Amino acid sequence: MSSSVLVIDDEQEMLTVIRANLHKYYRVVTASNARDALKLLQTEEFDMILSDLRMPDMDGLEFIKELKKRQGQHTVIVMSAYATNETAIEAMKLGAYDYIAKPFTRDELLLTLRKAEEREKLRRENMQLRSMMGKVKSEIIYRSKVMEAVVGMVRRIAPYKTTVLLQGESGTGKEMMAKLLHKLSDRADKRFVAVNCGAIPETLMESELFGYQKGAFTDAHTAKKGLIEEADKGTIFLDEIGELPLQLQVKLLRFIQEGETRRIGDTRPTKVDVRIVAATARDLKEEVKAGRFREDLFYRLNVVPITIPPLRERSEDIPVLIEHFLQKAQARLGIQRVKGVTKETLQALMEYSWPGNVRELENLMERLVVLSDSELVPVDLLPDSMLHNQQTDLKFDSMLGLSIKKHQRSLEMRLIRKALEVTKGNRTKAAKLLDISHRALLYKIKEYDLDKEVFR
Repeated sequence: MSSSVLVIDDEQEMLTVIRANLHKYYRVVTASNARDALKLLQTEEFDMILSDLRMPDMDGLEFIKELKKRQGQHTVIVMSAYATNETAIEAMKLGAYDYIAKPFTRDELLLTLRKAEEREKLRRENMQLRSMMGKVKSEIIYRSKVMEAVVGMVRRIAPYKTTVLLQGESGTGKEMMAKLLHKLSDRADKRFVAVNCGAIPETLMESELFGYQKGAFTDAHTAKKGLIEEADKGTIFLDEIGELPLQLQVKLLRFIQEGETRRIGDTRPTKVDVRIVAATARDLKEEVKAGRFREDLFYRLNVVPITIPPLRERSEDIPVLIEHFLQKAQARLGIQRVKGVTKETLQALMEYSWPGNVRELENLMERLVVLSDSELVPVDLLPDSMLHNQQTDLKFDSMLGLSIKKHQRSLEMRLIRKALEVTKGNRTKAAKLLDISHRALLYKIKEYDLDKEVFR
């Protein structure tokens, strides 16, 4: 009864028959001529319009022409006992959705309306999707072609439940992309649950993700839903998925395959409908080769891989991001004096390598808003590290050749050594400086054989 139908016919008997056939399935409103119908449409909306073609004063074709002059979309089905194929085609060209010939059975009428109802539903869903796209467009700030391609891919796959793996360096905006996927999907009105797999201690990870029953362990005084269950009908974002312990990778794989989750201490599985978006700064293919990540889980997550480029590879975005983050910081801090940056400041920021990516730029803009007394931020307020060409500090090692992977490993090792020197060997503080999890740092220290070195 949720859908409504406006029926227009000059024969009262026909209106009575149609109402009798449809009243169990639709809300039916009738009009005995096209002009009365147009008046009704000024104050009321209908999901579908069923109109006779041959009527006095204003016939069905004239009615459709008049509808076209008015704003809004209308799903019109025309009916007639006298219409020729040419008349039906003309009605369709004018905008009618379908045609049904009199006399028709109840089943024929219902089938025609069901098809029209489905079409109307799809039209409204598309309008809603376009509306949501327009609303979230301003949240993703970019000008570069490479980011346009990334956002375009996100928009293309958002309506589908398919699993997505977001890849990119720390600070590139993987969580923002995950939220965009959620907002553009039909799950937008449900929960978006973000889980940082590297921030939860390994001993608590299983209970956080899958929940537990009362009495499952010593401190389980009440039952608790897991985060996967909390995200039912919505989206769960598994950030730093490469940090997930192997034994939980098995349990996550089983959930993806079966769509069921089981709390700790429970014997019964629970059906959960959730979209999975995972993210990682690691090369999961290398992790698979090293035996630290399950190959079957990797392929389950890597259905649609999307790589978000680092800021240094999309310098065209830097000016618009500067403007956006300056405005955002001032709105949050209640400051209105800063209008932008000087040419010298912009030049320095454009030449900087941005190891912390967009997150680093946002934090810098907040700092400059606080420190600047001028409308245009002067270059001398920038940190010293941004005022010098970074290449002078990272001398090219010809022994490594042109291999990006080898140079990346060399740079990682030097950055970790430097962080440990600055923190005098305090690994927790070093992890914060490096903007990685404590567990990831321990893994890197072991990988690069730095655990034997002493930092004081």
